[in-house]
Amino acid sequence: MSTLTLFLMTRKGYQLLADTVDTFRDLFAKVVVGRDATLDDDYAEQTIALCERHGIAWTERSQHREINTDYAMAVGWRWMIDFPEDRLIVFHDSLLPRYRGFNPLVSALINGDDRVGVTALLGASEYDAGPILAQASMEVAYPCTIARAIDDICACYRDAALAVFPQLAQGSPLQGVPQDDNAATYSLWRDEEDYRIDWHGEATRLVRHIDALGSPYAGARTLVNGTLARVGRAQALPDVPIENRTPGKVIRVDNGLPVVVCGRGLLKITELTDIASGESLLPLAKFRSRFA
Repeated sequence: MSTLTLFLMTRKGYQLLADTVDTFRDLFAKVVVGRDATLDDDYAEQTIALCERHGIAWTERSQHREINTDYAMAVGWRWMIDFPEDRLIVFHDSLLPRYRGFNPLVSALINGDDRVGVTALLGASEYDAGPILAQASMEVAYPCTIARAIDDICACYRDAALAVFPQLAQGSPLQGVPQDDNAATYSLWRDEEDYRIDWHGEATRLVRHIDALGSPYAGARTLVNGTLARVGRAQALPDVPIENRTPGKVIRVDNGLPVVVCGRGLLKITELTDIASGESLLPLAKFRSRFA
């Protein structure tokens, strides 16, 4: 049997361990727990509690020093791991070679992909370019929040792990299938600017943007009459002819809910909060409002 060090973070890492520990507990020599203070809940405490219930050694990322197992595996991890590539198993939440890189699930949801998934692959010198060990996928029905997508895609993580773990339990060497580099696409890293809503976009895509950046992330943002606000929910409405189209201007207010002009289509804002105070900005107090 090959022993394994797991590098786990977020709901995805916790849920994979929870879904497989009863069957493959003997594989798991140690868990390294990562934290992310930017998330509503990074599942670090739940992961630690799960390790302690099952007698699995664990350590915080800040205290981790070296790997003394046959293989290492990373789920939801964002840092480099110093370990031989052919013995490092990485779980990536896209169907590679599409969406190599950062935040692939968010990018897929914003793009409106009807199918998303998870790839288990071996390490490589270039990120997310290693041989594929297993893949699992699921259909997406829109509207779809990132929270719901994460809940659902955890089953794909489990299914991919269940294709890899039996090989480790049998002591079999892992052999992956090379990726087609010509079919590769990339998803760029995101920062605070990427939370901002570009009102020149198309309304249905902006709804997907809002849904994809909600909890556990910080939420889509916009300026409303100079106040930085978080848009929690919105609804795309049919367009109307506008002679002097100005994306971001409110065209009407429906029962206190602003309807904003987009590059194409209209967007009704149904949840809007002041980021500084946390207070709702609805019903909208001023009809002549501009979102930017």
